[in-house]
Amino acid sequence: MAGVLYIVPTPVGNLEDMTLRAIRVLKEADLILAEDTRTTSVLLHHYDIHGALQSHHKYNEHQTVELVKDKILGGMNVALVSDAGTPGISDPGFLLARACAAEGIEVQTLPGATACIPAIVSSGLPCDKFCFEGFLPQKKGRQGILAGLASEPRTMIFYESPYRLVKTLEQMAEAFGPDRQCSVAREISKLHEEHRRGTLAEVAEWFREHEPKGEIVMVVAGADPEAVVVEKKEAQDEPMRQKKVSKYRLKHMEEEIEDGEENFTGGPEQG
Repeated sequence: MAGVLYIVPTPVGNLEDMTLRAIRVLKEADLILAEDTRTTSVLLHHYDIHGALQSHHKYNEHQTVELVKDKILGGMNVALVSDAGTPGISDPGFLLARACAAEGIEVQTLPGATACIPAIVSSGLPCDKFCFEGFLPQKKGRQGILAGLASEPRTMIFYESPYRLVKTLEQMAEAFGPDRQCSVAREISKLHEEHRRGTLAEVAEWFREHEPKGEIVMVVAGADPEAVVVEKKEAQDEPMRQKKVSKYRLKHMEEEIEDGEENFTGGPEQG
């Protein structure tokens, strides 16, 4: 009989955020897959967990997915953890979950710690509807993605490195407008947790003067729905407008040509 793949959230900062069920699952698992075995060892030691530990990260997951899947098919119960938060959310986990689901293996994801939900709830921005964008590409494609999100009406959540935070805020101010509201959450659930709220321009200025440190979650307000409607209408009307402009220009050119012909055929100059 096949085993079960358990996807187990771990604290994003405060070890007290570990759930009782997560502790039990890790203690009972035949194998624990860890993004970084050194980081996970600290957590396991804290809760007196002594299960077998194996590395599973973005650099080797393509090679290990099939091996792990076969172990589960052979009857092993496997628990997957990341360094912090829920595996699969901007962390390794998707490939293994997909492979197991396709094979008919039971996949159970435990509720638990994640950084994005506390960040949006604490932001003061609408959280009834939102979209999670994770990390933007470090180089190519960033501006194109932001341009595509400029008319997104839902609140948006991004993860970012403290080293790229100011640059990303500046790029967002350019793409969304400097007055778009945002909240930058830093070090969620840790001793120095901070939420900096304001416009993109204001928050960018703050972090230029105060070097950001730690894990960063950016929450950005969606576009004004009325403005989006106007923008879409303008986009729909644009071809007709261009057609009218082209027709006007053509007519104007024809009139100029006719005027030129009249002047030219008006008779020889008298000298």
